[in-house]
Amino acid sequence: MIPFFVQIKCQLGKAYEVADMIADAEIASEIYSTAGDYDLLVKFYVEPGTDIGQFVNQKLQVIPGIRDTHTIITHKAF
Repeated sequence: MIPFFVQIKCQLGKAYEVADMIADAEIASEIYSTAGDYDLLVKFYVEPGTDIGQFVNQKLQVIPGIRDTHTIITHKAF
């Protein structure tokens, strides 16, 4: 499995609703509330060969209340 992270900016007052919808969709491994420029940090795992951009576009960005996303692709360093 390939891990990656997405930072999510939510519409004002919608972070908990967005987190609940992501959890209900059962697409994320971990969901964290964060302080700063983004409201949530979400960890995903996908099968090798999965188009991560398409995954984010079709499964995550369609969730109501999401204003912006920032995808972080990870690489195995060790």
